[in-house]
Amino acid sequence: MKLKIVLTLALTSTILTNAGCYSAESIDNRTRSSSSGTPQQTSASASPTPSSTTEMKNETNKESKQTGFSANVPSGFSIPSDDVGKRLVREYGSMFVARGVTPPVKVVFRDESEVSAWQSGVQSSTESIGGFSVELQTAAMNALKEAIADAKAKNLKITPRNADAAKRTYSQTVDNWKSRVDPGLQHWVSKGKIDAGEAKRIAALSPTDQVPEILKLEGQGLYFAKDFEKTILYSVAAPGASQHISMLALDVAEFDNAAVRRVLADHGWFQTIPSDLPHFTYLGAKESELEGLGLKRTTASGRDFWVPNI
Repeated sequence: MKLKIVLTLALTSTILTNAGCYSAESIDNRTRSSSSGTPQQTSASASPTPSSTTEMKNETNKESKQTGFSANVPSGFSIPSDDVGKRLVREYGSMFVARGVTPPVKVVFRDESEVSAWQSGVQSSTESIGGFSVELQTAAMNALKEAIADAKAKNLKITPRNADAAKRTYSQTVDNWKSRVDPGLQHWVSKGKIDAGEAKRIAALSPTDQVPEILKLEGQGLYFAKDFEKTILYSVAAPGASQHISMLALDVAEFDNAAVRRVLADHGWFQTIPSDLPHFTYLGAKESELEGLGLKRTTASGRDFWVPNI
């Protein structure tokens, strides 16, 4: 009888171990030898030790503190360390924390091939709106269509401002940039503020390499906006850095109507560039969630803009 009981207990122990009730490590952790050498086994449902409880709380706290701009940018994105890169993030960076869409993982695309490759890998939709063909990331387009329907019910309209109000290619951003740089160089040469040879050198640079040169000149008071009194970034985005490349931006014809701005905000579309009043960015979040994403509200021209809080 004793032999039968021992065999039964041994078989039961083997079944429980192989069934995965404990790992070898957990068995070892729960079994201790007393001073007399007699094994002492704790209950399988024993509470976590104080140290393990602390670790669990720390992990929970880490998860709950995932707020702020850097915590909400896409995987693989890092905030640039150079002055120009950091400035471009401050100017256009709100799109990097957009929800439910695919933000870029870089601040500046260097050429057409980079832009084309990225845009072709993003789900987008094209619609005819207000007589213009508009292409946006699909989630942004769906939200825009809902906003348009909502506006219509309120006897309002939401339409694109022009033919390139939404998606843009790299070359379009370069053309916009050159439309300010070339006249600006000519203007400051005529004023004797820039040497003709230096202007020629800057004009021969790639668009990407021109950006720090132009911003350096602006630091000396030689501005390149259309009126030569404001920064070039007031007028156009740096080549390859436009939110329109991401297909998360739309220039709206009715931007001056506060009721239209409210409808757009209700559907995740917000103003994010204080110097560009017609420009709206799809952030895919409620206004009450934007601070948690690392954005801050700033007021200009009697309206609210959401910019990176960095």
